[in-house]
Amino acid sequence: MSTRRTIIIGGGVVGAASAYYLAQSGRDVVLIDKAEFGAACSHANCGYVSPSHVLPLAQPGVLLPSLLSMLKRNSPFSIRFRFSPALWSWLTRFALRCRSGPMLKSAAGIHALLQSSRQLYSQIIADEQMDCEFEERGLLFVYKDRHEFDDFAHVNELVSREFQVFAAPYAGEALNELEPALKPGLAGGWLFGGDAHLRPDRLMTAWRQVLERMGVEIREHCEFRQFVKSGKSATAAETSTGTIDGEDFLIAAGAWTPFLQEQIGCKIPIQPGKGYSITMPRPEICPQYPMLLEQHRVGVTPWESGYRLGSTMEFAGYDNSVHEKRLSLLKQGAELYLKNPHVQPIVEKWYGWRPMTPDSTPFIDRSPRLGNVYVAAGHNMLGLSMSPGTGKLVAELMNNETPHLDAERYSLTRKI
Repeated sequence: MSTRRTIIIGGGVVGAASAYYLAQSGRDVVLIDKAEFGAACSHANCGYVSPSHVLPLAQPGVLLPSLLSMLKRNSPFSIRFRFSPALWSWLTRFALRCRSGPMLKSAAGIHALLQSSRQLYSQIIADEQMDCEFEERGLLFVYKDRHEFDDFAHVNELVSREFQVFAAPYAGEALNELEPALKPGLAGGWLFGGDAHLRPDRLMTAWRQVLERMGVEIREHCEFRQFVKSGKSATAAETSTGTIDGEDFLIAAGAWTPFLQEQIGCKIPIQPGKGYSITMPRPEICPQYPMLLEQHRVGVTPWESGYRLGSTMEFAGYDNSVHEKRLSLLKQGAELYLKNPHVQPIVEKWYGWRPMTPDSTPFIDRSPRLGNVYVAAGHNMLGLSMSPGTGKLVAELMNNETPHLDAERYSLTRKI
């Protein structure tokens, strides 16, 4: 076991899971965050633990529908066009990957990390008695139109054949028998029974309790600025509250990681993909299953303690405003599918910046410049779903252990 002092930069779900496995291996861990632990993209997402999300966003045939979608006022997807070489480079890389070969190559890495994390969640939550409303009910993909429902059969056949991820179809009335909260007359749904869900803010509260019990030091309002270097190693992290000495370092800064690429030593093709959510009490007719209203890109998550609508995707840079139009789209989409789509009062309106990569695959690797600096970032919309597997892989790489996953798939220098 290693007792090396390890500094983690980023207090989201990936940083937390990495701290857990590093502390478990005997390391002295300090976790810093420029704001509050668990307050950014890990706070109010939809809480899906979803092995079903195995395919990357870059798929054959998505470009034209995405472009046409942006012409609609109520589109859940938007790009704020502006002069940004980084954005245009990202979009070009994304477009070039919208082919079958690159899609399946990315999916293999995504699948491995999702499957690892799904198993680890059940283990960690049970072992550490984490109170986060974890439920293994599955995830229901719901379709309004018959042709969309039927088309998903091809996706299901693909992921079943290639990755052994299966969904069961429920057409017409069978869907309403499965989920009475849905309106009658919908085409159908596909239930991925291997998925789960939890409440993200409660997960982060539980993570804090577990980490502090393990001796991890959490420093909030402590912004990383740069490394103190000696040769090809970092010896300390300079922060807004002082210098912190360390022997190994992990950057788990999510969508902010590109601001640190000079410190990392290579370009990081991450763009912030802004997502929204609204949280409220449970409606009178509350869904039993978490679901995705696929044609309108609305996520619906029920918990014992509340109810959330979330999703949309906005490439608008690091815009920190909450656009009411985006929140209205969530409500309007839910109204087409659910008997009680939303209620008052609204407990929280929220946005978060997802760290989007062109191939939907995160970076989990050692810096090419500094031999004791590591990166775990770029988990797209799946940071919560992928975090335990990421944390375990980070600890294995730092401790020079045989990794439980093929680490080359997450290389900082892979061709995208």
